[in-house]
Amino acid sequence: MTTKKRIAGVLATATASVLLVTACSAGGSTDTSGQSGDGPQTGGTVHMLQNADFSYLDPARGWDGGVNAFYRLLYRGLTMQAAGDAENPNEIVPDLAESLGEPSEDGLTWTYTLKDGIAFDNGDPITSAEVEFGISRAWDPQIGIGSPYLKTVIAAPEDYEGPYISGDLPTIETPDEKTIVFQLKQPFPEFDNVLAQVNAVPFPVGSGGGDEFINDVIASGPYTLDTYTPGSLIRLVRNEHWDPETDEVRKAYPDEWEFNIGLDAATIDERLIAGQGADADAIGSKLTAASLPRIQTPQLKDRVISAPAYCTTYMGLNTTKAPFDNVLVRQAVNTALDRSAVQNASGGTQLADIATTIIPPAVSGHKEFDLYSSEDHKGDPDAALDLLAEAGLPDGFEFTLDIRAQPAMQAQAEAVQQSLEKIGVTVNLNVIDTSIYYETIGTPSQQNHAAITGWCPDWASSASTFIPPLFDGRNITEKGNSNLAQINDPAINTRIDEIRAMADPEEAATAWGELDAQIMELAPIAPLVFEKGLFLPGSNIAGYHPSTNMTDLTIIGLKDPSKG
Repeated sequence: MTTKKRIAGVLATATASVLLVTACSAGGSTDTSGQSGDGPQTGGTVHMLQNADFSYLDPARGWDGGVNAFYRLLYRGLTMQAAGDAENPNEIVPDLAESLGEPSEDGLTWTYTLKDGIAFDNGDPITSAEVEFGISRAWDPQIGIGSPYLKTVIAAPEDYEGPYISGDLPTIETPDEKTIVFQLKQPFPEFDNVLAQVNAVPFPVGSGGGDEFINDVIASGPYTLDTYTPGSLIRLVRNEHWDPETDEVRKAYPDEWEFNIGLDAATIDERLIAGQGADADAIGSKLTAASLPRIQTPQLKDRVISAPAYCTTYMGLNTTKAPFDNVLVRQAVNTALDRSAVQNASGGTQLADIATTIIPPAVSGHKEFDLYSSEDHKGDPDAALDLLAEAGLPDGFEFTLDIRAQPAMQAQAEAVQQSLEKIGVTVNLNVIDTSIYYETIGTPSQQNHAAITGWCPDWASSASTFIPPLFDGRNITEKGNSNLAQINDPAINTRIDEIRAMADPEEAATAWGELDAQIMELAPIAPLVFEKGLFLPGSNIAGYHPSTNMTDLTIIGLKDPSKG
């Protein structure tokens, strides 16, 4: 949300910053990392301090960078993204499956075989029936509002509405307890990546209907839920039925995880900088701009870790609502925007690069261009006014902009406001609680004229998970919609299909970059910045490899669990 998602995909990370309140548990220290001294050890409690609650505990509903990382502690799928410290952390590897999928000669059927010794947190074995059931939940009209790839790639009857309404999904076959066979709509060479999505996880048959998983989980990963106080605290403890012999990625060093929620970003930074007591065992999200001058001491600089920008922060323009149904108006907004002001609001050059494209430079397929250029990226009000006059709006207009209830996003929104005031456009800010933000803007009936959000690649830093989720008009849904612009352009849709069918990855990457420019001529969004990250883990934290996309929590531990 990865609108990651992640919406991204969908929409960028829903969690803000994080902090701890209780001391770590004492206990013996066993080095299982192959390292000594500063390597992660088994035991203790790692604390995550954050501003906002996760969107959902249920992976069929949630889908953004912060909650996706959380899900890796609780849930397992047939495949998964490799560990954050792997030689290629974007690689897809087997998880519950013995190997990656075996495609048929025509690419329309993929077969997987389950490992032995895999179970839920109550000890019940995971079989092919639970895999089919859990995956089919993605089609439920109420629950399946998370990652869209299962529904866009796996064949299903046109009227299928998930297991609670329609029963078993006939295009996922389970010939025996260990074998799962998927039928696809069309060949999709990246199908292993689709099954690494957070909603492609097993659940006991018949469970999870309605709101059953709103405040509870059925875990298959190394941890299970001990305590959940919405908006305040999540405590995870070890799942005694998780067998590490079946899991080559998750190291699960800590005995417990504590997620302390509802802390403002300044407080989180203050505690991580001070690093006192149990705060030495804490991690958070990226540092705020206000804290950057304070981390210049040698001691703190040694703890700071940087991460490149894999995500695009942008303003989606709802093409179904006037005046953004007029391409000239959308082009005028892109032309008038002072992106340098948005960059400053995002923390300056240390934390953000100016974005003029959809695909960021770190993602395969990026093409450098700027269709709405201006001197120093400060906007061109005169050119924008000409476009508005041509559109029949010489005196400007008024619109509502949805934003998250976070200081950084509000600062970005205010920079947009001030830019557009110069062309007579009034921007009214609609502030939405972070925990429900993506669900709200992902419901077209609740969308206003525009929304600021972000998108990260869902796998392998590939533009194939950037362009289609945001601009394929055939995938606009009543809930969990990632196409915030609600653009449904036949030429874009056709080109997406053509690029997906390309067997040569380099040819496809080039084509995605060209399609990026083609889409931006229609201006359904206004790219703002590519946000980078500076992170400050506690001094007792080890195995921390932060990312602006998704930090792998499953390899993090404490250097000395006896401290705290």
